[in-house]
Order: sequence, then structure tokens, then C-alpha cells
Amino acid sequence: MIPLRDLNPTSRTAVVNRLLLLANSAAWIYVLTIQRSPDQPPALYGVYAFDWGTFTTAVMGGQLAAAGVPLVSHMFLHGGWLHLLGNMLYLWIFGDNVEDRLGSARYLVFYLASGFVAAIGQGLLDPAPMVGASGAISGVLAAYLVLHPGARISTLVFLGIFISVIRLPAVIVIGFYIVVQVIDGLAQLRVEGAASDIAYFAHVFGFVGGLMLVLLMRPRHPRSLRW
Repeated sequence: MIPLRDLNPTSRTAVVNRLLLLANSAAWIYVLTIQRSPDQPPALYGVYAFDWGTFTTAVMGGQLAAAGVPLVSHMFLHGGWLHLLGNMLYLWIFGDNVEDRLGSARYLVFYLASGFVAAIGQGLLDPAPMVGASGAISGVLAAYLVLHPGARISTLVFLGIFISVIRLPAVIVIGFYIVVQVIDGLAQLRVEGAASDIAYFAHVFGFVGGLMLVLLMRPRHPRSLRW
């Protein structure tokens, strides 16, 4: 199933969420502009992708800037058009409502922290270089699930040869997403030497991190100060 939009209006413009969408898109456009020089994209990803080995070495050596920059920058790099568009679709649908409830400043902290948890969790279990916003966005999905479990999501559903758009509650759409990530991640672990272009455990850890963070960060009153 593929979510298309939610039927859950916000009370104000989600400025930070739109800036995140813009930043991810701009980073991908930049990657496209340097592809005419074959050595430049690998060099860029070599510096700004998150690599667990490089991260731990930098932390143990006290090089906090060298450790921290890829921990942030990897969230704005993607491996291809489908990778980017899939992530941006989920961020566009679910991010604005989470920002609306948390407030813009708190939402930005939440988003980045979810991405940090996702990258470190993936590194612990499958320490290969990684890029992508999906760990942070998994945290956003977890927050949406806590804050709006019954919100209706227009969803493209594939049933064999039949394709239909159905309005489903968020708990089903997001629940289906995380169950698939857990199953695929465990399957990858069970197959010795298996390699995948998808960082399943970044999704799982980002989701779990998002659950814990939103319970700590959500306003106790719906009209709490937004900034």
C-alpha cells in the first residue's frame, strides 16, 4: 500500500517540514549537477554519508565535528530518484501534522534526533555506509501514529490485479509499514552475508526512537506555545 494524502488539516503552515522537503530536494539536485564528473558523487558520498566505522573512530579520537557532520548530512542525501521521492512523499503527508502538534522548533529537534537514533541503530547491526532521510521519517511516522492514530489516509492498495484507493486509519497504514520493516530486517539478518540497499534497521530504530521522543516532547496541552 502507498499513502497518497491524509484527511487531517493543520492549524498553520508547517514551515520546518517544508524547509526539510526543500533541503532534501536541493541536495539531490546538487548531486545531479555534479554527475558529469564521475569522481565527484562518490567523493561527496564518501565524506557526507554516515559510516559507522568512521563515526566511532572519530568519536573515540575526540573529533566530534568529524563525527557529527555525517550524522546530520546523511539525512539529506539519497541514492536515487525513487529513494528521494518515496521519502518525500511520506514526509509531505505526515510531517506537517507532527510539526503542527509539536511546534516548529521542537519538531526540528525531534526530526534530527530520530535520524541520529536510526543511523546509530543501523550502524550497530549492519555497519555499512548509509544515506537517506527514511530513518528520521520513520520517527515522524511513529509520532503521527501516537498523535493521530485514527486519522484517515487515502491509500493506494494493490490487491492482486486490482488497484484501489481506500481511506484507511493511520494505525493500519503506519502499522503495515513498520511490520514490513521488521520482517525484512530480520530476514536480512538470518541470511548470512546478505546485502541490501535498504537500511531496514534504520527504519526500525528511527520508529522506536520517534515513539519514545514524541512521548517526551509532545505538548501536554494542544494549544501550547508553538516555538
